[in-house]
Amino acid sequence: MGSNSSRIGDLPKNEYLKKLSGTESVSENDPFWNQLLSFSFPAPTSSTELKLLEEATVSVCRSLVVNNPRTGNLGALIKVFLSRTKELKLSAECQNHIFIWQTHNALFIICCLLKVFICEMSEEELQLHFTYEEKSPGSYSSDSEDLLEELLCCLMQLITDIPLLDITYEISVEAVSTMVVFLSCQLFHKEVLRQSISHKYLMRGRCLPYTSKLVKTLLYNFIRQEKPPPPGAHVLPQQSDGGGLLYGLASGVATGLWTVFTLGGVGSKAAATPELSSPLANQSLLLLLVLANLTDAADTPNPYRQAIMSFKNTQDSSPFPSSIPHAFQINFNSLYTALCEQQTSDQATLLLYTLLHQNSNVRTYMLARTDMENLVLPILEILYHVEERNSHHVYMALIILLILTEDDGFNRSIHEVILKNITWYSERVLTEISLGSLLILVVIRTIQYNMTRTRDKYLHTNCLAALANMSAQFRSLHQYAAQRIISLFSLLSKKHNKVLEQATQSLRGSLSSNDVPLPDYAQDLNVIEEVIRMMLEIINSCLTNSLHHNPNLVYALLYKRDLFEQFRTHPSFQDIMQNIDLVITFFSSRLLQAGAELSVERVLEIIKQGAVALPKDRLKLSRLLRHTRGAHIFENVYLNLQPCWLSVARQNSLGPLDI
Repeated sequence: MGSNSSRIGDLPKNEYLKKLSGTESVSENDPFWNQLLSFSFPAPTSSTELKLLEEATVSVCRSLVVNNPRTGNLGALIKVFLSRTKELKLSAECQNHIFIWQTHNALFIICCLLKVFICEMSEEELQLHFTYEEKSPGSYSSDSEDLLEELLCCLMQLITDIPLLDITYEISVEAVSTMVVFLSCQLFHKEVLRQSISHKYLMRGRCLPYTSKLVKTLLYNFIRQEKPPPPGAHVLPQQSDGGGLLYGLASGVATGLWTVFTLGGVGSKAAATPELSSPLANQSLLLLLVLANLTDAADTPNPYRQAIMSFKNTQDSSPFPSSIPHAFQINFNSLYTALCEQQTSDQATLLLYTLLHQNSNVRTYMLARTDMENLVLPILEILYHVEERNSHHVYMALIILLILTEDDGFNRSIHEVILKNITWYSERVLTEISLGSLLILVVIRTIQYNMTRTRDKYLHTNCLAALANMSAQFRSLHQYAAQRIISLFSLLSKKHNKVLEQATQSLRGSLSSNDVPLPDYAQDLNVIEEVIRMMLEIINSCLTNSLHHNPNLVYALLYKRDLFEQFRTHPSFQDIMQNIDLVITFFSSRLLQAGAELSVERVLEIIKQGAVALPKDRLKLSRLLRHTRGAHIFENVYLNLQPCWLSVARQNSLGPLDI
């Protein structure tokens, strides 16, 4: 590096980097630092280029690991950066491009070094490297200043206090990225850390007072989606063949960490990395999620999670309870708009899930919105394109629907929102349909996809749970939605008959041979019957609570009434079949009385008249229980952001659903 522009391939031979990592101590007042920090080279724009950067600098980093205990050059570099940040705000006001450029470069080098150090050494060794100073070999002073805490406090101040201008955009992104790298320590430990350096510095001491301000700033960075400055406004000198140093690299570092956090989902497709329109918003969101999901310390709750759980709307004038620490206010309308617009990324979906689950103020506000379709439609698109999404993204979208459907007001209002021309739904042209009917169609499609592909009972159960939550408020179901409900039941019925036949044949074969082990058809049968019963409960709940609102569902029941014959006398379904059998018998009788050759319109008219005439007391009240966020396994795993979250979730789930 140095005053000339550099290429990644030249870094291992760079004289300035060799001196930084060599055996010679460099004072923090040495002119060498100005020379080292005057560099630029084209930004890495892909994971391949990022890997090349790491490979090119790994020898320098390892050399520094060996020599730093004697030279203290890492500490000197950090002190140079810290001294410069004291004048950063003034430099921004004075448009001092060169000073900000060099300060950014110092932080960039620190971030690269920190990433390698964290990968290759324990936390105890890492802390020692931040306390070494120039001294004779082997000596160590225990009363050295804690540069790591100084650095973290400085990064927090930089993120929260430095005004976001064209010339400060890049260093703001780099500050956020450096904190993400620092928090990646958990990735290199199998056990959950509760006494890590992140707990030591971020949950106590000098960093703690910045909690609410940092969370608020990160949220506003996400909300505003500030784009990078145009090329002419870059603080870094430009190459003719590339952009500034930061954009690809800083975004890539944190995005790479996110990939490690989630592993892309076991057995799922890797998500395509979209071009980031706002690196600052993306990095801020990643940092916010990692901070929120830090485990509580042994004696201290996570203050960042407390801040996320308790913030309020700027229009809420009620005082904060004294028992709520780290409280602040934010514009909920702007937050809602940003969340609606950014659901194509799994990070934004995780933020939405986190807020709905943990912040009652946000949940109440969102459920009171009159434009819920702006939020629900992106979630439905995630589920609709299930084969193109990572499994963790699909799970989060499903749990969000499960949380929303806990609210009866939501379940009623979605049937009042009429949508037109849903272009992404390709199975059938939907020129006009309610949001509620569309939600039912997408969830049923997800169930059928799961039946033929992943066979995950956890996913299956929660899809059915969302439908069950909604069933009592089904209103004016679209004819296609009603058909799909009965078609799903038909599919389950056929599977039930197939497994029952296999079990019967297996039992007959066992009479002639005692040596062949029998497949466990009984377990498969029990699983299928559980799902069939839940489907019957959903249908029964709708008929019991809103029969007169759903003539299309009654029509579909009558059209496929033969499907239900085999379950009338089945001991597992007799109780739940009583209402369904009553409805089928009652309306079939009225249709017979009306004569043959009835048109569809006439049949629907008879159904509507019959729904009024059927005494309500003849239907037994449905006892379908509310499914209140049944995805506790998902929540517990995801809240800790463990790298192996999916395998853990599946080990704790009820097993695969063989349908």
